[in-house]
Order: sequence, then structure tokens, then C-alpha cells
Amino acid sequence: MDGFETRAIHAGQEPDPLTGAVVTPIYQVSTYAQDGVGGLRGGYEYSRSANPTRTALQECLAALEAPGLPDATGLAFASGLAAEDTLLRAVCRPGDHAVIPDDAYGGTYRLFAKVAAPWGLDHTPASLTDPEAVAAAIIPGRTKVVWVETPTNPLLNIADIAALADVAHAAGAILVVDNTFASPYLQQPLLLGADVVAHSTTKYLGGHSDVVGGALVTADADLAERLIYHQNAMGAVPGPFDSWLVLRGIKTLGVRMDRHSSNARAVADFLVAHPAVSEVRWPGLTSHPGHDVARKQMRDFGGMISFRVAAGEQAAVDVCGRTSVFTLGESLGGVESLIEHPARMTHASAAGSPLEVPADLVRLSVGIETVNDLIEDLDRALAG
Repeated sequence: MDGFETRAIHAGQEPDPLTGAVVTPIYQVSTYAQDGVGGLRGGYEYSRSANPTRTALQECLAALEAPGLPDATGLAFASGLAAEDTLLRAVCRPGDHAVIPDDAYGGTYRLFAKVAAPWGLDHTPASLTDPEAVAAAIIPGRTKVVWVETPTNPLLNIADIAALADVAHAAGAILVVDNTFASPYLQQPLLLGADVVAHSTTKYLGGHSDVVGGALVTADADLAERLIYHQNAMGAVPGPFDSWLVLRGIKTLGVRMDRHSSNARAVADFLVAHPAVSEVRWPGLTSHPGHDVARKQMRDFGGMISFRVAAGEQAAVDVCGRTSVFTLGESLGGVESLIEHPARMTHASAAGSPLEVPADLVRLSVGIETVNDLIEDLDRALAG
């Protein structure tokens, strides 16, 4: 199965051998009958350890993120942050160090600063757009993880994955790429040298704002074994219905991402020309400082846009409150368009830190509605 859309619909999802059902069943079960002590049917004994619906999702995730890599392993989790926490516990120890983005997602920053730091994992923020700055932030012998978002949340900065993989590996660290904004349809970091890909499957993979989940994918067999152990030992796994919902969403990921990207292009062009907007951040704009790198490593540029309101913070807050097609809310990646004020919402935990975001910034998750309706909605909101 070479085509992305074909893998999205079929990988890990053969028709049910008992009934012929073409959709993976929801195995809503906690435990499994054994054929004698230790005689497991299909390797299933308890659904924290493994569940057939989750297995289908994990196999599909591996096929999407790592086509052609024979040791690719996908692991599903109860949330994106559960996936991140499990990874950190599996690869780091107290006294170790990580490099993180200087504009990381607020939840990721909170995990490093408020949870991992008291446990003993130090971190240094660095500009991911500058491989030399990342190299300078590495502490030889202590840095175990270089954590990357690309595009970043919420400033839409672009990191050169291949270049940062070289930097991380030269220091004996692993490169982890949060691929949530791009999705595996637009970008496949493992094929560019990354060691692990992380996702909030709540977002584009699920795609319908009706499930919370996370994922890790790696093609390193030894690392996969450690992650599988910690996934079971820490237990932050998704239930079968949540796994099924993400699988259902993945089937339409390709067509949705095409529409998200085309709508975002039109919205970004509109915002660039609007007098109330002082800056637009979307990697598809040739004016974006990371455009050339994004064009090299991405199929298209996605549905996330951030822009700054010329009149300042309160004007940005007011814009967020005046839209009607764009729903004021956190999260992203659903079929519906969302608008939010990062400084007071998704990134409030970074206030007062080196990762604090501009107060006049507005973030859009551009959905798949009729694009003229989205532009008219923003035009009214910006007009006041």
C-alpha cells in the first residue's frame, strides 16, 4: 500500500475475520479468556496492556508516519501530554537535560517546567529555527532529548528537521518531533531523521473535536521496546471507543488536510491585506521566514494561522469575541474553525516565562467550511 490515503483507510484495519465487518470493531472489554494459564488468544490478556481496537490504531499510525520503515511502531495514549510524559520517563533520568522550543505549546512547557523539572529533568529553551542555537543549548553528556515542534504552536515557526536531527545525534541525544500541526499527511519527520514523532490525536488525526488522545511513533526497535513497557507500566492508554474514533478520523485525513490548507491560504492572503493586522504567521506565505524550509519538508502548509492585531491586546481579545463562524475555543484541527487568544488561553501557563507569547496575538484553526464565510466572519470581527 503505497498511497497515503490507502494506508489511512486500510493499514491495521483488515475486515473482521469473524463477521466480515469492514470497520474495526470496538472491543469494549477489559479482560480476555485464556486457553490455559498463559495461553493468550492473539496476545491479549488485559486491555491496559493491549486491546484489538487500539492495536488497529497503532498499526495505522506506524504505517502513516513511517512508510517503508520495517521496525516502525505506533503507540496510542489517553492524551498528547500522556504520550509526552511517558516518553520523557522512558528516555530520561533525574539529572538529565532537554532542549525545548522557545515558543513551545503551553502544555508542553508546563510539563517540562512544572512536572519534569521537580523530578530532576532540566531544560533549556532555544530557537528551533537556528540549528546553531540548538547546538549551543545542548549540555554535553546530559542532554538526552531535543524536543521540536514544527510548525510551532502558536507562532508557526519552522524547524529544519534534518538539520536538527544531525545536531541532536552528534550530541548523543534523540530528536522528538511534535507533528500535531502538520499531521503525517503533510510531514513525516521519521523519514527526515527524527527518532520519535509525537501527536495529540485530539487534533487533525481525530479531526472532529470529539475525542482526546495522543500517540508516539518510532522506527527504533530498542526505543520502541522501552516505550511499550512504559505505556503498559504507566497505563495512560486510550479506551477502545476513543481509539475507534481516532481511526475513523484518520480515514479522511488526506482530504481534510487538503481543504484545511487551501482555506488557510485564502484566509492568510486576506489577513495580509487587512489594515487592522500587523503581522500574519502562516508557513505558506513567501514572506514567512521559514517558508523555504517548510516547502522542502512539507506537502502543504496546514490549517493553522496566527496573526497580530495592530491595535494591541484588548483589540485582539475583542476580535476573538466577535466572530460567529469561528468558534471561540481552545484546541485545533477539527472540521470547524476555531479562534483563540493564546496569551490568555492555551499559553497562559507560559506567562512571565521566556516562552511568553505576544499579547496581541490571535490563533486560528481554519476549518473546512465555505472559505468565503470564514473571510466574511473575520472581516466583520476586525471591523469592530
